[in-house]
Amino acid sequence: MTASPTRAAPRPAALAWPLPTALGVIGGILLALHLPWGGALMLLAAAYFLSIRDLRPLLLAAAGALAGYTSASVTQSRPDPMTPWLGAQVTLKGYWDGQFLNLEDPRARVALAPKPPRPPGQLTVSGRLERPSPQRTPGGFDQAAWLRAQGGLFTPAPGSVLGAARVRAYTPAAGLQGWFRRGLSAGLSERHAALMQAIELGDRSDLGREEFAGGYSVRDAFNRAGLAHLMALSGQNVALLTGVVILILSGLNLRPPARYLIPAFLLIPYLFLLVGMSPSIARAVLMGFVALIGLAVGRGRSDPLATIALAALVCLLIYPLWLLDIGFQLSFLAVLGLTLSGRLAERLPARWPRVLRLALSATILAELATLPVIASTFGQLPLVGLPANLLAEVVMAALVPLGFLAGLLGPAGGLVNWLVGPLASLLLALAEGFGRAPVLPWGHPGPGGFAAYAVAAAAGVLWLLGRVRGKVALAAALGCAVLSALPPMLRPVREITYLDVGQGDSTLVRLRGLTMLVDAGGSVGSDFDVGTRTVVPALRSLGVRKIDVLVATHADTDHIEGLTGVLNSLRVGEVWIGQPKRGDPVLNRVLQAAQAQRVPVRQVSRGDRFSVDGVTFTVLWPQRNMFSTADNDNSIVLTLESGAWRTALLGDLPDPAENFLGIGNLDLLKAAHHGSRYSTSAEFLRQTTPRNAIISVGRNTYGHPHPDVLKRLREAGVNVWRTDEQGTIHWPIP
Repeated sequence: MTASPTRAAPRPAALAWPLPTALGVIGGILLALHLPWGGALMLLAAAYFLSIRDLRPLLLAAAGALAGYTSASVTQSRPDPMTPWLGAQVTLKGYWDGQFLNLEDPRARVALAPKPPRPPGQLTVSGRLERPSPQRTPGGFDQAAWLRAQGGLFTPAPGSVLGAARVRAYTPAAGLQGWFRRGLSAGLSERHAALMQAIELGDRSDLGREEFAGGYSVRDAFNRAGLAHLMALSGQNVALLTGVVILILSGLNLRPPARYLIPAFLLIPYLFLLVGMSPSIARAVLMGFVALIGLAVGRGRSDPLATIALAALVCLLIYPLWLLDIGFQLSFLAVLGLTLSGRLAERLPARWPRVLRLALSATILAELATLPVIASTFGQLPLVGLPANLLAEVVMAALVPLGFLAGLLGPAGGLVNWLVGPLASLLLALAEGFGRAPVLPWGHPGPGGFAAYAVAAAAGVLWLLGRVRGKVALAAALGCAVLSALPPMLRPVREITYLDVGQGDSTLVRLRGLTMLVDAGGSVGSDFDVGTRTVVPALRSLGVRKIDVLVATHADTDHIEGLTGVLNSLRVGEVWIGQPKRGDPVLNRVLQAAQAQRVPVRQVSRGDRFSVDGVTFTVLWPQRNMFSTADNDNSIVLTLESGAWRTALLGDLPDPAENFLGIGNLDLLKAAHHGSRYSTSAEFLRQTTPRNAIISVGRNTYGHPHPDVLKRLREAGVNVWRTDEQGTIHWPIP
């Protein structure tokens, strides 16, 4: 009997070199940022490469890690040349690229607040130089982190912000940019021209001021419809424009590599001469350039994963902090999802047209791939994103090339814009219609939520690859969804959240069976909508789906102006007011919004009381039918009691009225009137003996919190917590 020879186990297919290298770069950047995920990623990669007995990818990953670590370290260590002037009133002159002011001496970039509504050009502007703000509310904008991410190996990051910026002189850019802008707006209405500037140049400054009927902003409509990416100059624009060029070259019978090399090198003047170096378009051009070079080298064929990895590798070596940028994450996750669109299309009914199957598959996979980032960033998911994107993509396929052609024609752009206008109207109508549909509140996913998503996504990918059955993948996805929903159900939140709304007031109380929002901030003398831009994103990030009780303490702008935005954005059970002040424009807008949303309004006064989840709420002020002509005197005062623990919210009540409340001992005091010298008297502190006090305050010219108040609190042995120092403050209810 002859023994048969033993066959060696087949070696795994070799990995394309960009994959392990890009993985190493990502790990190295994370390590340089002192994030533990970097070490975990490197260990997992090393374990995998050792398991396949191939040291080449391990060495590539190690080289990538060293390069990524070095790039991130160099980028972070570069000092900001504007540091010596922080806090000073300055006048700066430089080139305004639509995003930042670029200075020549010293060589630096500065962010401007508010952003001037001017196209690129030479700008002279004055203001106070300040440090950028960190994230101060859940779901809020982290300006400091975003600005850091705009710097790279060869580009300084904007390290300072010119606050209260006032334009002193401006000269619009000449040359190709000025010519192109004239073409985009030739013969179009202001709204259509603003839309085309956003689509073709990424300039949303004009579009941000446009509103639909009823004060519904155009930008909000695009966000709620899941179409916000259409207003950003990104990979979609590059793909559409290069696709048109490739079609033209194909019609001229040009073959690879010329068919792909020509559009690849046309992207260079497109970036530097026409649209400028904004982060989104720089990413898109780098990705497009790498992909086209890959197609040219491969004579029309390329490895999608290797191409994506190579694009990520190039981007992150030049701009390492893009790794934490939302735009970068969304771009690459969406493209990764698109690599599987062909497999999903094969599983859809064969009787459907292939174009429809591919479009449907691409849209579904792009949305699913970006789902955790969108949920984590915006705290909500559009419910109509799929049909909205399917219809909008058809419009964009014609609108982007036509708009680009109009721009190239300059003042003669009207020859094309007669076609652009109706398409722009159609796109705006889609955004308005789908934007009025309800959204799904999601909240900020924790580590468990991301882990559950990863397991469900892995199951879905394995199903598309034919490795697992559909029932198994569906069971895994449903199981992960149930497990991610269990923690808040098993352990509901019992907490008071003092939101940082700047110089204003907003307090959220969450219990099992009750969500109460007391005030929602406001912006005196400014058109910034604190309710819509700050409070609503914070509520969504915290997972708040409905406000049961919305309290308007008194008719001061910095307390109740933002309630209108909350009423227009979230479901509200009822609104509480104290004094029904007649003729106050801010309170009238709140009441009109409540009426429009069919929310009942209830007038409360001293003695009103109710209990929920073991917590008793008592209204101590105002007294019924006894109102003052001073708004602060009429503030609603609430106490919350949970067992022996007590706290109070006093609005802007001044000290003479504080002493009439008979409030009793407190564990936690919400200091009245942002720490005004006319509140929180020594007598009141002797009556209440609080251990801790919260002061909701921001940058102001009123002297809040007053040194006398801080001294009284200190002498009474009270620990002080301030939103202007700590940001949003979370306080558990025992």
